Amino acid sequence: MGAFCANKGQLRPLALHACCGPCSLEPLRLLREQGFEPTIIWTNPNIQPAAEHDLRLATLRAWADDVAHVDVIVAGDDREAWESGVAPHGFDRRARCRACYALRLAEACRAAADRGFSCISTTLAVSPYQLFEDCGELLAKTAAAHGLEPVWRDFRPFYPEATRKSRELEMYRQNYCGCRFSAAEAAIERHEARDERKRQREDRRAAAC
Repeated sequence: MGAFCANKGQLRPLALHACCGPCSLEPLRLLREQGFEPTIIWTNPNIQPAAEHDLRLATLRAWADDVAHVDVIVAGDDREAWESGVAPHGFDRRARCRACYALRLAEACRAAADRGFSCISTTLAVSPYQLFEDCGELLAKTAAAHGLEPVWRDFRPFYPEATRKSRELEMYRQNYCGCRFSAAEAAIERHEARDERKRQREDRRAAAC
């Protein structure tokens, strides 16, 4: 899985499923360096509410047009399929995320195959908050079902650089993965982190007395 499939000295078209603008920066740069010319495919019916979905897509498109000079294909966003196939997993994070990856990658692979691509990758591989091995497994399986070659890279070491660059570009940066369940989980984690920082400050003050 993830064998390099570009011909040396020749840019090879590649479909790149993108979850958002900030997470696309480093995968796009690295894939170009490795001999690919990506076209971004957007299919993210998980992103809620609709205003958040539209803001992330607008952010991606603005960067793609003005900075990256990369084409963006907006594929299907089947919200009914997400609600029926993903939402029932609720707060079972692994089951929910696997079902979500499968749905989004299936649509990305369909769109890529229909447009004549032979390789596909995903920006989900840049975030340390994603289930990396599960995503790679599902990309390989789904790509094979559509006659595509998965280009699977571990982009996670470049996440800090993507964060820095996206802030420099003043891109909108979301604070949860996309769905209502991840928004609730992220809010709980932020609250717990604030409580822990408060506890540590109080411990330090007590120790100084």
